[in-house]
Amino acid sequence: MRRAALGLTLAVMAVAAVALSLYSPYRGFAGETFVEVPRGTSSLGVSRLLASTGVVRYGWQFLAVRALRPAAKLHAGEYRFDHPANVWEVLDRLARGDVFYYDLRVPEGSNLFEIAAALDKLGVIPGEDFLIAARDTSPIRDLSPGARTLEGYLFPDTYRITRRTTAAQLCGQMTRRFRQAWAELGARQPVHSIVTLASLVEEETARDEERPVISSVFNNRLARGMPLDCDPTAIYAALLDGRYRGGIFRSDLESKNRYNTYQYGGLPPGPISNPGLASLKAAMQPADTSYFYFVVRPDGSGTHEFSRELEAHQRAVARYRRGNHKANQARPSRPVPRRNAARPNH
Repeated sequence: MRRAALGLTLAVMAVAAVALSLYSPYRGFAGETFVEVPRGTSSLGVSRLLASTGVVRYGWQFLAVRALRPAAKLHAGEYRFDHPANVWEVLDRLARGDVFYYDLRVPEGSNLFEIAAALDKLGVIPGEDFLIAARDTSPIRDLSPGARTLEGYLFPDTYRITRRTTAAQLCGQMTRRFRQAWAELGARQPVHSIVTLASLVEEETARDEERPVISSVFNNRLARGMPLDCDPTAIYAALLDGRYRGGIFRSDLESKNRYNTYQYGGLPPGPISNPGLASLKAAMQPADTSYFYFVVRPDGSGTHEFSRELEAHQRAVARYRRGNHKANQARPSRPVPRRNAARPNH
């Protein structure tokens, strides 16, 4: 009886020790560690991965809790661990599919260079790799055979990317999102010209109610054979040539780069940014106006003053310059915004 009692006591102690080990937080790594669980990995394989990376002390611990939760489905993917956790918590994360990812936010109007800079800041995909991948137009060639790059077709959104995501895969995600948006619009017009016009509209105003009017100005100028004189195209040409200096200079307006609409008539060869849904709609359905000019108002509202005649536009430009001069005197350190830069013949 004494032996039986001793054996029972030892068994209870062993069970208690096992239970304690399953609920005790553990971290056998310094800082953080990543565990990649390939698709189709068995529970035994997962236990070995977790033990070898120091996420759990022993592989059998994970197998024990897995046996107690046989219905839990383990999700493939990369997991990040940065603090002590018990085995139950580890199993719960794999069962939830709590895969580690980065959020890449691409605002409306972002261009290739801005997206590349955001990727460099995240430190996941090198920006240069992204720029190289964006030169491959195969993801949208059926929609836009004339596209030179994926500029314009990388739809603005927030994308989840992991450390394993490649630049080409990211471009694929973004162009698929564009296809979805384009299908929602039900457009019948040529894709390339609409996206190109939409990118100009996107760069000229951040106000949805103005986008159709801005679109009408560009359409009116195109119909009359007038140059678009769109400042953002001069900026984009400077970016392509690697000489953008944070503002617009006379040399930018005189650039012979084909994207510069101060030197060439019609639309530029392709989009200058990636427009959102509102700008795409505006390009497809411009307002019915007789405006040929616009300039930003000097009141800080971000709205524009539209004109039919050059003389009226020149007066609006003069008001803008006076107001901008006063604002700069009051706030000398205030930067001049890239969007809506006003020019006399804009």
